[in-house]
Amino acid sequence: MENRFAINLFKILGATLILLSTFAIAGNANWDEFQQQFITQDGRITDTGNSGISHTEGQGLAMLLSVQYNDQTTFDRIWYWTKSNLQVREDKLFAWSWSPSEGVKDFNNASDGDLFIAWALSRAYSKWKSPEYLAASIEISQAIRGKLLRKTNRGIVITPGLVGFDSPEGQVINLSYWVFPAIDDLNAVDPSPQWSELKSSGTQLIKSARFGKWHLPPDWLLIGNAVSPTKNNQFRYDAVRIPLYLIWGKVANKELMKPFKDFWGSFKETEFLPSWTNLDNNTVGAYNASAGFHNIAKLALAYPQIETLELAKPSPSENYYSYMLTLFTQLALDDLKK
Repeated sequence: MENRFAINLFKILGATLILLSTFAIAGNANWDEFQQQFITQDGRITDTGNSGISHTEGQGLAMLLSVQYNDQTTFDRIWYWTKSNLQVREDKLFAWSWSPSEGVKDFNNASDGDLFIAWALSRAYSKWKSPEYLAASIEISQAIRGKLLRKTNRGIVITPGLVGFDSPEGQVINLSYWVFPAIDDLNAVDPSPQWSELKSSGTQLIKSARFGKWHLPPDWLLIGNAVSPTKNNQFRYDAVRIPLYLIWGKVANKELMKPFKDFWGSFKETEFLPSWTNLDNNTVGAYNASAGFHNIAKLALAYPQIETLELAKPSPSENYYSYMLTLFTQLALDDLKK
């Protein structure tokens, strides 16, 4: 009897290891394909949907994926290019945009890109124990706290860039820049009460920023006497990341997730998912959202039962942003299942 139990247990463990190995191979294949399509030999990530420019968002996200796939060689290549070509300001923040024809296109920073890079360096230190990664992560984290966090009547917020987002009417913000899992990790390497205050303000603002039929947050928000949309009042390419960060950062709950579930749930029985909705008149985009959007929607609709969720694999035909969203959503799932 004991021998039979041992044999059955061995079979189960063997099947589990084979399954996990299969998932790892598939993940590495996606990472290999991503590198071939979007990463140059010198470590620059090319945004194929945006005239081939490079930006801090792409560099930081690719650094995070390098850590996930235990690829220190690629991590170092990306980090070297990033600090050599984008960390060219007087502070430790990064110029956000670079093009092959012009070099740095805009010396202003993009705060989400800065967060991604600091976060990736902290994770790299945790995995590979190089003190240079930790020192760089702390320097960038301190620059983010010192330069980009602002006190408002809605609490501490992160401004999307150092300049250009203050107005007489108030502070312009982008709620997809609240990368909750990054905030937690940076608080571990650069402890400060500012990080917990930033998390709290983010969840409260997401609760307040509800517009249109589905009560969704817009890509861009103005904090003045009231919270109101600014620029195009749409839920689209930026705000699509908000539910991903809520779930990944373990701050999601039924109330916070309801708008996203209601919106995407309206299209659950079809293969069509609109890439945007106008929050003034509730019209939706006429073309199907990319695979990356579909995968974030799958995660949001499955929440909180995500243990068995499987995402659609990225296609070689996808542009940078869609492919990256899929790999990033898979990274979140992998973290949450640990």
